[in-house]
Amino acid sequence: MDIFNDQENKNAPLIRTFQQVQTQELEIAPLATENLPMQFTPTTDGIAKRFEFLKKHTGKELPYLAGKQTFNEVGTLAGNIENYIGMCMVPTGIIGPLRVYGTEARGDFYVPLATSEGALVASYHRGAKACYQAGGVVSVCLEEGVQRSPLFKFGTISDLGSFMMWVLPQIDKFKEIVGTQSRFAKLIDLKATIEGNHLILTFEYQTGDASGQNMVTLCTDAVCKYIVENVPTKPTFWFIEGNYSGDKKATALSFTHVRGKKITTEITLSNEIVRNILKATPEMMTNYWRSSTMGVVQSGAVGAQGHYANGLTALFIATGQDVACIAEASTGITRMEMTADGGLYASVTLPNLIVGTVGGGTSLPTQRECLELIDCYGVGKARKFAELCGALVLAGEISIAAAISAGHFSSAHQKFGRKR
Repeated sequence: MDIFNDQENKNAPLIRTFQQVQTQELEIAPLATENLPMQFTPTTDGIAKRFEFLKKHTGKELPYLAGKQTFNEVGTLAGNIENYIGMCMVPTGIIGPLRVYGTEARGDFYVPLATSEGALVASYHRGAKACYQAGGVVSVCLEEGVQRSPLFKFGTISDLGSFMMWVLPQIDKFKEIVGTQSRFAKLIDLKATIEGNHLILTFEYQTGDASGQNMVTLCTDAVCKYIVENVPTKPTFWFIEGNYSGDKKATALSFTHVRGKKITTEITLSNEIVRNILKATPEMMTNYWRSSTMGVVQSGAVGAQGHYANGLTALFIATGQDVACIAEASTGITRMEMTADGGLYASVTLPNLIVGTVGGGTSLPTQRECLELIDCYGVGKARKFAELCGALVLAGEISIAAAISAGHFSSAHQKFGRKR
């Protein structure tokens, strides 16, 4: 059987992904001889040098970020904001180069991070430097899917059963309805969850390069209205979302399916890189990782990681993502272990990465510039952006683990994170 021609084989896309990773040659370019101009206390001269550096190495001038062009086309904000009064300005820094080898993200990236937390950019930059010196991270988008989970209430379980037996075989009709609502959404699965006389139907979609929450809501609403109009056994009432899909919250479902994009990313660092750049040792970092994992398990957190939300939130603000999705996107697992030659292996896995490169806030002026800076704006870029998110998170995890394990976490925040 040819699995690639078998429409029912849901593992085919995953197999294709790994074949793509294995067959692509990792052409490692020489390490850069010119570094991003670092500066912990901002000055006008330092800002100018960094813009000049970015123009030279990326070809981007970034007029909105540089303040050379001001935004006044307020009519373009329709769909983004109500009762508009102006823009909140968030300081934006840059890290890199962050070298990535993925199925879509391949190359060296200067990543914008918008934050008011001192020491954050410096920490992620240090992690990126370690990854760069090690030859780059491998980051792979494994799966894609966005859910909407309407709830239907019935008088009895028997009525619920009659309703469900009519609904589940109709998936081809539902796909047809979805096609009338969106050019990009594709219904790929339908699952039922029963609790007493409550039925939750989970519709799973692929949403192209959009993050997709609005898209799946509109498509599911159209399908549900068709169901209610045509099903022989009517529900007592129904809601478009039964609070089951995991939208904007960390849930126990995080590691049993994908929501948005599932990314896994890895790096192997030599003992020398860990000592010279991260100022720690592989043994210190693995001891910390093991101990902190036991701590997070006892806390009852969903997942086991250090601070995914730090880097992801800063990147989401900079690039126009739905920042509230950090509640689910920052769930994940970090793993660290020593290699046979005394180095450090580290990996991160993010199962709920809700991101997009079209729609939402991605076309706002500075957000578009930030996406264009990493070549992630527009159609065909969402998987690339997601793989870059995984690389960023990994850089942040190794940096914070080094800082805490070696005892310089507090001093770093004392130096970079306090007003004087």
